Amino acid sequence: MITDILAFNLHVVFCGINPGLSSAHHGYHFANPSNRFWRVVYQAGFTQCLLRPEEETRLLDTGCGITMLVERPTIEASELGRHELKKGGEALIDKILHYQPRALAVLGKQAFSQAFNCTKVAWGKQDFSLGKTHVWVLPNPSGLNRATVESLTAAYRELYCELQLHQQ
Repeated sequence: MITDILAFNLHVVFCGINPGLSSAHHGYHFANPSNRFWRVVYQAGFTQCLLRPEEETRLLDTGCGITMLVERPTIEASELGRHELKKGGEALIDKILHYQPRALAVLGKQAFSQAFNCTKVAWGKQDFSLGKTHVWVLPNPSGLNRATVESLTAAYRELYCELQLHQQ
């Protein structure tokens, strides 16, 4: 069972779509060796060192957390039904309104669209908030996503810089 890495007063909560089979087997978020999450959050500036999936709770020390839209593990996120994503979106909103991090970063445009029932979704900061939490949509770091590590890092760095700018 993979558990949320959440606390109050976080800078950002990263929201993955659902666990892959490797993550479910190991019990850690983004545990598949082909997933670039840990590398990207390090290169974007969120962590001071490259963390391993089994060190995920150390993210809390950096003001970051992790949750997911759907808890059911699959080989690919495309196996999830629209109703699962919609229900996951409702649960996510409740979590975010409870914890109120400065930002929520949903990792994947299509999953965000289905979970939040939005038809046109742009990358980056969205035009709505959940309470005081700004909502962002960032590319999914899955190895199945054809985006390069450089383009992923640039997207995540935009959020990092925004958080740094408003922290001062």
